[in-house]
Order: sequence, then structure tokens, then C-alpha cells
Amino acid sequence: MSDSAVMPSGLARGRPGGGPRLDHGMHLGGVVAFLLVLVAGLGYAVVSLIADMNAVGEAPLAYGAFALLGLALLIALAFEFVNGFHDTANAVATVIYTHSMPPLVAVVWSGFFNFLGVMLSSGAVAYAIVTLLPVELILNVGSGAGYAMIFALLLAAILWNLGTWAFGLPNSSSHALIGSVLGVGLANQLMNGGDGTAGVDWNQALNVFKALLFSPVCGFVLAALLLLALKFAVRRKDLYEAPKGDTPPPLWIRGLLILTCTLVSFFHGGNDGQKGMGLIMLILIGAAPTAYALNRTMADDTTPAFVQASTAASQIFSARAAGTPQPEAAQARRTVTEALKSKDLNQPPVYAALAALSNDIAASVKNYGAIRTVPAAQTQNLRSDMYLAADAVRLLPGAGAELSEADKGTLKSYSGLLNAGTRYIPGWVKICVALALGLGTMVGWKRIVVTVGEKIGKTHLTYAQGASAEIVAAGTIGLAELYGLPVSTTHILSSGVAGTMAANGSGLQASTVRNMALAWILTLPAAITLAAALFFVLRHVF
Repeated sequence: MSDSAVMPSGLARGRPGGGPRLDHGMHLGGVVAFLLVLVAGLGYAVVSLIADMNAVGEAPLAYGAFALLGLALLIALAFEFVNGFHDTANAVATVIYTHSMPPLVAVVWSGFFNFLGVMLSSGAVAYAIVTLLPVELILNVGSGAGYAMIFALLLAAILWNLGTWAFGLPNSSSHALIGSVLGVGLANQLMNGGDGTAGVDWNQALNVFKALLFSPVCGFVLAALLLLALKFAVRRKDLYEAPKGDTPPPLWIRGLLILTCTLVSFFHGGNDGQKGMGLIMLILIGAAPTAYALNRTMADDTTPAFVQASTAASQIFSARAAGTPQPEAAQARRTVTEALKSKDLNQPPVYAALAALSNDIAASVKNYGAIRTVPAAQTQNLRSDMYLAADAVRLLPGAGAELSEADKGTLKSYSGLLNAGTRYIPGWVKICVALALGLGTMVGWKRIVVTVGEKIGKTHLTYAQGASAEIVAAGTIGLAELYGLPVSTTHILSSGVAGTMAANGSGLQASTVRNMALAWILTLPAAITLAAALFFVLRHVF
């Protein structure tokens, strides 16, 4: 559990003059409990997976396919585990370096609230990463190319995270994962003869980039401004000085620091945990489509609304088809798939194909009575129809479609129902991701904690600085979770600490700030290159 053995002795003991002691290892009982929870979580995942497949009559997987599925799920959970000790160390650094909580208590506390954050997450962020992937890989995720995609992007993100952790650099797991997704998309494009329609959804990527680039700027500026506001409003000298010895801060500031650490951990779980969930769902859909391709937990009483919304959407599409006859369902899928690749959706043949898909969706749901009763043989086609229609509705405004407010409202409602039918997270997936993230928080946290607590500024972190950085991080990540935006906990909190150091006139350690900035800048190209190379190799293996 402890990585003090591989750390320089000065870091393990903590810095003199108020630095915390970080050389206390976990008690043997804690190690045993950790391992028991880990084994129990993996066992629960296997039992739940088999139960879900049996419940819908999914044919048992061949041993090789089951082993491949198990390996993919393990790698996805490993990403969340690494994410836990890499990113969440930022949340506990402030409470540890202000002596608000003992180090081991802080990481266990943070791990628990990461777990809770995942369990109570909305799921809005889970598929934000998935939409960056090429359409044909998403629809055929159970193929060799689909497995190559999953393995490549997860392994690339894990390797980059471990590399930056080894140097104690607080790098963004979100950044690494998105870079890996882009690498897979670009490699897929090159392997398809340079066909630009087989690559990345750059419009969606741009939205994600904006959220990620906003993170460090927001953290730095807002934390600096908050510290200055505190100095103006609360004139207590001890809040702006380094802790003396092991003395904890005043009760009210200690409570605030613990509260903000709790919120950052909770919101980190809610935001970052969902990224792994989206990828795990892709894996499950590819391996066991009958069980996971459709949301069979949707209530039967949603069927009339579903049919009505599909019919209304079909009428909107038909009105823009300029008399183009509606094709058969198979041809409609091909037409919409190609249009999604090229983003050339605002065309009469595409509208005719969308009308055909909407009619097919309405007829299927009406004939079978509900989503949960769709037979296994029709599951994949219905999911494809629903995914294609929802993605087309999302991209139509950007493709030049001029819609009335009434039509926009109808299509938005339709898209919401389509997403509800295809985008869901089973309870056991949430629990396993929550355990992976929570347990990961308790391992390997010291390197990042030391960097945030000691190496960003030239002076020891003060109570007010810790509170300012944590408040900004908690608020920003919480809002991002509300709006379904994947932001970087690391960037927000690390840059927030830097902002408070600058505002306080404490000075910044140029070498650390330079190395952090370099890691942040290199993350995208490094992850893109790693993922592209892995995808190329694995594509030939599979």
C-alpha cells in the first residue's frame, strides 16, 4: 500500500517546519480489508454479468470470447484504479498539508466519497467521450476492430498516467483518455485509406477541448481571486501563514477544508468515474448485445410516448425529404451512417432515410410492446437505428438544418427518449467502477500529494490557500458534472494552488510549473501516438 520505499527519504518524512509525516504505512488489517474488497468486487462483477446474460437468454459466450471480455473489463477498471491514485491525490493534498486530517484518514475519506460520487452520478458524462469515436467502430464494437479500439485507447491512457505519476506530475486522466480516443480515430482513418469520414468527430472533440482548456485557466484565476477576497474580508493573520508544527487549523477553517476535500472527491467520482463507465458499456454491448445494447429497465408505460415521438420525428424528416422515397431499413442505415461520417446531413436523401429509421423504430417498439421485450434477433438492428437517429438529431443544427422552435422541441424530446433507450449504466457497473476508483485513491497517492503540497509554491501551503483552491475545484467540477462536461480535476486543483501562490506573493517553483505545463502540453500528442500505434498493432492481432 505504501510507496515510501521508492521515494526519496526527504519526501517520505515530509518537509521540516510544518510538513506532514507521510511515512506511515497502512496497517496489516487495512491491507487485508483492501484485498478482500477488491476480490469481492471482481467476483460481484462476474456473477452480475452472468446473471444479466441469463436473464435475457443470451447464449453463453465461448471460453475465448469470455476471456477477452473479462480482460477488456479488467483493463477498463484498471484505468479507473490508476485514475483514483493519480487524480484524487490532488483532493487530499490540501487537507494533509494544512494538518486538517492525518494522511491515511484523508485518503480513506477521499476514497469513500469518490465511491459515493460514482454511485450517485447522473451518467451524463459517460457517453461524452464515446461520441468522439468513429461511428463504424461504435456500431461494430463487438468486432475485431472494436476490441482493438477498446484495448488501444485504455492501455495508452494507463501507460501515460503511470509515466507521469512515476515523476510525481499531477497530470489529467481525462486529457490522457481523450488523447487516446483521438489516436484511435486517426489510426482508423489512415487504415481506411485516409478516408476523412472514418476518423474523429472533430466538432465534438472541440467542445471537449474547450472544457479541458478552461480547467487550468479557471482554477488559476478563480482561486487567486478568492484568496484575495478572503484577505480583504477575513483579517486573521494565522490563516495566511504556514502551519506551525503539527497544529491543526482553527475549527471553522478545518471544517471548511474537510468539506471542500469531500466535495472535490465526490464530484471527481461523479465526473471521472463516468468516463470508464461509458467505455465499459461499449465493451458489454459488443460482447453481449442482447443483454446490454438496449435499456431493458425502461418502464413499459413509456412505450406510447416513444411511439408518438418517433412518428412525430418521422413527419418532420419527411417534410424535408423533398419527395425522396423512403428506403428500406438496411439502406436507410447505410445512408445515415455515411452522412454521419461526412457530417453532410442536411440532404433530402438523408431526411428520407431518417424518416424510414424513425418509422422502423416506432413499428418495432409498438409491435414488441416495450423495449425490454424486443427479441434477441432484433436487438442489434433496433439499437443501430436508435443510435443513428439520435446522433443525427444531435448533429443536424451544425449541418445547416433550419428548424422551427416547435420542431427543435419535438426532436429534442425524441433524442432524449432514444438516448434513454440505448444509454444506461447497470447498477453493478457503477459499483465496480466506484470500487476501482475508491480503492485506487488509497494506493500510490504520495507522489502527487508531495508535488501539490510542496513543489508548486516556494512556501508551505497556508490554510487560506488550501481552502481557496479546493472551493474553486469543487464548484467547477460540480458544475461540469451538472452540464455533462468532462473536465480535469488535476488541472483545476493544481492550477488553483498555483494561482493562490501567485496571489499571495509566495512565488512559484519554476521547475515544477514548467514540468507540469510540459506534461499537460505533451499529454495529447503522446496519448494520440501511443493509442494510434497500439490500435495499428492490435487491429492486425484481432
